[in-house]
Amino acid sequence: MDRRSFFKKAGTAGAGVVAATTLAAPAIAQENPKIAWRMTSSFPKSLDTIYGGAEDIAKHVAAATDGNFTIQPFAAGEIVPGLQAVDAVAAGTVEAAHTTSYYFVGKDPTYAIGTAIPFGLNSRLTNAWYYEGNGNKLMNEFYATQGMYALPAGNTGAQMGGWFRKEINTLDDLKGVKMRIAGLAGRVMEKVGVIPQQIAGGDIYPALEKGTIDAAEFVGPYDDLKLGFHKVAKYYYYPGWWEGGPTVHGFFNLEKWSSLPKHYQAALTDACAFANTNMLAKYDTKNPTALKQLVAEGATLRPFSQEIMEACFQAATGIYSEISGTNQYFKKIYDDQTAFKRDAYLWMQLSEYTFDTFMMIQQRAGKL
Repeated sequence: MDRRSFFKKAGTAGAGVVAATTLAAPAIAQENPKIAWRMTSSFPKSLDTIYGGAEDIAKHVAAATDGNFTIQPFAAGEIVPGLQAVDAVAAGTVEAAHTTSYYFVGKDPTYAIGTAIPFGLNSRLTNAWYYEGNGNKLMNEFYATQGMYALPAGNTGAQMGGWFRKEINTLDDLKGVKMRIAGLAGRVMEKVGVIPQQIAGGDIYPALEKGTIDAAEFVGPYDDLKLGFHKVAKYYYYPGWWEGGPTVHGFFNLEKWSSLPKHYQAALTDACAFANTNMLAKYDTKNPTALKQLVAEGATLRPFSQEIMEACFQAATGIYSEISGTNQYFKKIYDDQTAFKRDAYLWMQLSEYTFDTFMMIQQRAGKL
């Protein structure tokens, strides 16, 4: 082969490789655009487990997209107050929020179902309803009317029933009690004589300390210990029947979500699923140790009486019927969750309940 002819052809081929590379770079950039979002939380950084859900989302999205899609979390109050998180998302002030849907029940009672309603689902069944039932589909039909899309991004497990300054033995003891309690649980407690107050997490301690409120519920032992509630209210009640398995959501501005490349949507979906699982695992690990410490420091554990539980259950059922009569979204979602719950608890009383009860008996007998 003629040497000059060979090098001429090779040079031409090389130019083609360079051209192809030059053309490929913009295409790759279009497929993996640089996108930066802000996510406002409804929680302070000091509550590392529940606030940490937003951090988990950000880390996993960045890792999955080679740093091309970044989400910066902000604690409550850094951009907007915690109880204005979804307003900021809907308005486009921020692209995302990490919060509990039921904080916004004043806008529409349907928001309550997104997190938890009194005597609803436990954490395991909540995840089943969202991921394999109709939960995610139905809630997002509603959230779309609010200009948002949402994904489960945390769960605390069944919560405690809160801190009270005085012992609560009967329904009469609840009358006139000013209690910080969120969502539809406030309406239920109001039916039995409580005066509900909606207060952001970071403001609960000073309200209890000053006597502005007489009682407060928040999450459970780990967070409650951090916030020091046992120092200003002695009696610690259980269970938090209004939050058997409350979901913390990632909320996203619907237009911003829809404009994401599909693989970015997938990365964000997977990141939220991790945050959902990881938060529950953290609470299940940290709460037992925190509960022991609370008791050691003077907290007095008390169960809600059967009288109180039954009265609140009846009140909740009546409220759901009232709302369903005037709110089509609430009725549709509530009916679906109730049907799911009916069958799910039929199974759980044979499986989880029987097994857990046996193991708890062994634990109490000192055999574990």
